Amino acid sequence: MHISDWFSRKPKYAVLKPEKREIPEGLWTRCPKCLEIIYNKELERNLKVCTKCGYHFKLNAWERIFQLVDNKEFYELDGYLESVDALPFDDGIYIDKLKEDREKTGLTEAIVTGKGKLEGFDILLGVFDFGFIGGSMASVVGEKVTRLFEYGVKEQLPVIIVTATGGARMYEGMLSLMQMAKTNAALGRYRKNRGLFISILADPSTAGVMASFASQGDVIIAEPGALIGFAGPRVIEQTIKEKLPEGFQSSEFVFQHGMVDMIVDRNRLKSVLGRIIKIWIMKQK
Repeated sequence: MHISDWFSRKPKYAVLKPEKREIPEGLWTRCPKCLEIIYNKELERNLKVCTKCGYHFKLNAWERIFQLVDNKEFYELDGYLESVDALPFDDGIYIDKLKEDREKTGLTEAIVTGKGKLEGFDILLGVFDFGFIGGSMASVVGEKVTRLFEYGVKEQLPVIIVTATGGARMYEGMLSLMQMAKTNAALGRYRKNRGLFISILADPSTAGVMASFASQGDVIIAEPGALIGFAGPRVIEQTIKEKLPEGFQSSEFVFQHGMVDMIVDRNRLKSVLGRIIKIWIMKQK
């Protein structure tokens, strides 16, 4: 063998294949904003807020309720009310959708309303669930919101409503759109009786709900990064044929333009609400 052959030889390396580790399903969640992998128990401890970037994951109605009320004690009101196909659709698509989402969420409608305590204060609370037909406002949703304000007049309690909605429910057509006027009228009567209405805008808060009572709070609070507006950004761009500003309709954008009073992180929300109610009670005396 020629001596040059020694130098031309290619070194041999052992290829070590890493051991494949199976991660059990349901233990970890990937943050859609920063892509961090978060242990689910840690995520729940942090009220479903990403520990790295602060992204606020969506909550269902009961998760939100139990985060806000003291000792997870909550008395539900009007839970028996259910939507019907009043138009009706010949193919039964609306009835099928109602049945599907009732089974999926365990709810009777897109909002849960009731009474509880927050920081020791009695409150009336309504929470939308986006998982139920996009948190849309139909006849029963409008009725439950209206009754919540009526309970507020009767019991002289503050009303807090958390919205997470795509707007009016088109399955019910004009019956759904009428709820915008109905809920605003109820809010007007509640306000004449010196009631306190706090509107909390979660992601998303849009269309008919945002264009009615959700934008009429005495105090309007938004969660960080929530989509807030009437039509969605893509619809607006297609309509006006222009590119929208960066961050358009985000909580931060609408706060800068005076549409909401404050942006409050979920971890601070309960204590902030408690202080607002305390100030309102002091002013009543």
